[in-house]
Amino acid sequence: MSAEEVVNGMESLGVQEKQEEDDDHVDPWSVTSKNDAGIDYDKLIKRFGSSKLDDEILARFEKVTGKPCHRFLRRGIFFSHRDLHTILTLREQGKPFFLYTGRGPSSGSMHLGHLVPFIITKWIQETFDVPLVIQLTDDEKSLWKDLKVEETMKLARENAKDIIALGFDVRKTFVFSNLDFMGRCPEMYQNIIRIQRCVTFNQVKGIFGFGDSDVIGKIGFPAAQAVPCMSSTFPFIFGKKNIHCLIPCAIDQDPYFRMTRDVAPRVGFPKPALLHSTFFPALQGAKSKMSASDPNSAIFLTDTPKQIKTKINKHAFSGGRDTVEEHRTLGGDTNVDVPYQLLKFFLDDDEELERVRVAYSTGQMLSGEIKKKAVETLQPIVEEHQKQRKLVTDEVLNEFMSLRKLEFS
Repeated sequence: MSAEEVVNGMESLGVQEKQEEDDDHVDPWSVTSKNDAGIDYDKLIKRFGSSKLDDEILARFEKVTGKPCHRFLRRGIFFSHRDLHTILTLREQGKPFFLYTGRGPSSGSMHLGHLVPFIITKWIQETFDVPLVIQLTDDEKSLWKDLKVEETMKLARENAKDIIALGFDVRKTFVFSNLDFMGRCPEMYQNIIRIQRCVTFNQVKGIFGFGDSDVIGKIGFPAAQAVPCMSSTFPFIFGKKNIHCLIPCAIDQDPYFRMTRDVAPRVGFPKPALLHSTFFPALQGAKSKMSASDPNSAIFLTDTPKQIKTKINKHAFSGGRDTVEEHRTLGGDTNVDVPYQLLKFFLDDDEELERVRVAYSTGQMLSGEIKKKAVETLQPIVEEHQKQRKLVTDEVLNEFMSLRKLEFS
């Protein structure tokens, strides 16, 4: 697909969204749905032109790795891809690839949903024994959130500690913030210029919806998110080798990489492959949005066990019925029930999750009981993360952010 085709597709999408009021809206800065069950991901695959992570490719994934798929893959939490077959073929041929994912640091405290791409990335890294680069787009948040540069750089370091606390291996992982790294590694800016030379103002307006009143930094930023998929951006890791890249991310970030996939071959780099995740639900349900300004919209990594219990019991949207009698007869709706969705993300046992689904949807399990299950599942996860977070000192963070060779097969 050419850049012009991408632009035309995005422009027609804008018209379609105006005509079909019931359609979902998904872009890198805004995700909204008028459906209690949230985004229609089958429609989104067609709209974005990606491929479904179907049983066939998951079976091939397990054959190549010799391991069962991660629960995020088994349960459709990661549901879409671009060129995953290419990555699996590279592994079969004994050829290398690397991983790239990122975080936009707009607040000091991350929530559970922010961990999703990092959890799967860590699993892929360990499964394939490959290097990983993690980008912190503090420049983006300074432009979009009207935060001071110094503030976003501080937030980037705090968020990086939350990410590292998941247990990433410092020998195989490089973490960087754009506002710091670009001054230390000229190759990043050189690649940004290569990308910017290939994308016109009309094209970037069509892809991202920028208007005449947007600051010029926004127009240039997409190239900064593009270049970490190019191995030459990190010469201290890869030297002059031109290596393929796999990017696990939420599907709202896909517009950046549709642009990147068009431009990359024109500047001598392979197209990045992608794994797309669904969206983590806000506590109030799929129609609402998680926000750092609303502490009751999400489970934050700083929450106490008591806060987690209170939030789920008081604020988690229920798919249960209005009365116990009605619920016993009709059962609950797991498609909209937030406590069940939380379990789908974080309860590791497939058999137990299925038992909960059947019990709740047939009315054997009540809303209070499924909330209790969600509380008991999440409390130890957050507590363990807080314990590990305390071990990530500034010295540990500086080691992850230092320019160095990485160890990988």
